[in-house]
Amino acid sequence: MKKEPLSKAERWERTHETLRLTAARLLRTRGLRLPSVADVMKGAKLTVGGFYGHWESKEALFEEALREALRGNWSTLVEQSRGETTKERLTWILRRYLSRSHRDNPEAGCPLPSTLSDISVLGEPYQKAFAEEVEALAAGLGDVAGPLGGKELALGLFALMVGGLSLARATAGTPLSDAILTASRALAYAALERAEQKASEKDKP
Repeated sequence: MKKEPLSKAERWERTHETLRLTAARLLRTRGLRLPSVADVMKGAKLTVGGFYGHWESKEALFEEALREALRGNWSTLVEQSRGETTKERLTWILRRYLSRSHRDNPEAGCPLPSTLSDISVLGEPYQKAFAEEVEALAAGLGDVAGPLGGKELALGLFALMVGGLSLARATAGTPLSDAILTASRALAYAALERAEQKASEKDKP
């Protein structure tokens, strides 16, 4: 059966999504400063002239792409976490994030190691977007961490994970990279052990 041709609105929406996904892929591997509008359009196999029918600027596109990349990666981690206890679920998240696989596949992973320095240098609109998304993901991770420390524990683990992955990617291909992942996981597990111990002591009559 012959497919019905797409409407103008459907074609626009499909192109819009393609550009957003292309920008998200580029910022994961090249940050926010290096990719140009031309790079995005080339990656989407489109001409540069069509860009401004979708966004008014490169910054507007990459702000949206950054938000969606952050939401997608972290919500997936939280939603897929496994375990009977809070500690087991957090351990699952830590192992997946601070893994060789995540380090070696930046194009499908967390965008923060490649974008944090750009966010601090470029400022708005990226800083506001970053702060808002971190608040949201800390709340989601805090819901998991609730009994052991809530948002405070979540922010500490978040900082440790992003820092550890960033250093591991920066030293990829050297023995130090694996050592950083191992040390980061060990420190996070120790923090979970301590948090669990404090929660248990608090519950004692």
